Amino acid sequence: MSFNLGNTFFAPELYINNGVRDISFYKHAFGATENLCFTNADGSIHVAELSIDGAIFHVHEVTSDKFFTPEKNKGCTCCIGLFVPDVDKVINQAIKAGAIEINPAEDYEYGYRQGTIKDPFGHYWQIQKKI
Repeated sequence: MSFNLGNTFFAPELYINNGVRDISFYKHAFGATENLCFTNADGSIHVAELSIDGAIFHVHEVTSDKFFTPEKNKGCTCCIGLFVPDVDKVINQAIKAGAIEINPAEDYEYGYRQGTIKDPFGHYWQIQKKI
């Protein structure tokens, strides 16, 4: 995949516990593809770059005392907003892949359909679309 480095875009980095070997949740839940993956000598994931319809993000093992997995503090500091054409389909797919539903999808007066899930690594995702 090539990127136009002249454009600004976000690429969140989601921290996972050391020793994680399987991040296939993202493939099964969101149709993510793996652009690259660096593993440690024991086969666990050091960092992986993933893409959902061209939007990239990274999962990275904790390597500094400045970064934490959501479990470390029993929560997380951000919720990843993922805009999709069919909110209910993606939420159901994510749940089947191992996510936990936090808020079911519903239409809001401000013009969005949104629902929230928590992935197996503790990260919150708000699945949404403008209606």
